Amino acid sequence: MPGIAMNNLRRLDLNLLLTLDVLLAEHNVTRAAERLNFSQPSVSVHLAKLRDVLGDPLLLPGPRGMRPTARAEALREPLREALEALEQAVAPARPFNPAEASHAWRVAATDYAESTIILPALAGLRAAAPGTRLAVVEAVPPRLARQAEQGEIDLGFHTSEGAPEGLRGKVLFAERYVLVGRAGHPRLKRRPTLAQFCKLEHVIVSPDGGGFIGVTDEALAKVGLTRKVVLSVPHFLFMSSVLASSDLVGMLPARLVRGNGALQMVEPPVEVPGYEMAMLWHERVHRDPAHRWLREFIAGAV
Repeated sequence: MPGIAMNNLRRLDLNLLLTLDVLLAEHNVTRAAERLNFSQPSVSVHLAKLRDVLGDPLLLPGPRGMRPTARAEALREPLREALEALEQAVAPARPFNPAEASHAWRVAATDYAESTIILPALAGLRAAAPGTRLAVVEAVPPRLARQAEQGEIDLGFHTSEGAPEGLRGKVLFAERYVLVGRAGHPRLKRRPTLAQFCKLEHVIVSPDGGGFIGVTDEALAKVGLTRKVVLSVPHFLFMSSVLASSDLVGMLPARLVRGNGALQMVEPPVEVPGYEMAMLWHERVHRDPAHRWLREFIAGAV
């Protein structure tokens, strides 16, 4: 039976189903033709095809037009519901109203992106879309593209350089590195010389875990110098806590230091390349009104 039903469905096109829906409402070929803007012979041809595919006369001559068969009566409501669902599916997307929205968004972010992107946007997001929810999951760069493609995340945040291929993106801001230590650090009253910089005890963030070489060390190597890295940590926020509670120093993105009274920053004596921070998403949600609103809101907040 399922095979027969599928075969019948393949023989029905949308015009035939629309014609049947109107015929079941009008019980009259002439009036149905007027509603459909078809000729009467065209509607008659459609009815003949429907009778053949469904194996039932569907509409029989009666004293006041045509009367539906039992099979046609059984089809009436399911067919109307199916066509209404199809109409909704292909209707133009309605404008997104954040005040009435109940979306649950998922974004992938590192601790850095949480502090510099999500946190500045959060209060405004709650005010503009109070019925929505936001889940922040740990960003694992090798998984971002697959997670976005499969709908596991709505947005991901990553540096522009090295961002996963196959995703759309928007640069949110440019970031630079500064030399940071605790407020009142005796070695950071002024910009240190290169020699002084290399003698300081440094903390480094190693996202992959346990590394003691970063972009600062690469910049120093170009001029034949090395610095003293004594601690490697996986997260910027832990690094900030370490700096605030010790005499260790570190190269931190400037946005992480702003407004933190426990830390002070000075310009480093070596030029270290900064980076651009980007927001990433998949093509499948690019034109979705709700998703577009979220992207524009976050971009405006940072």
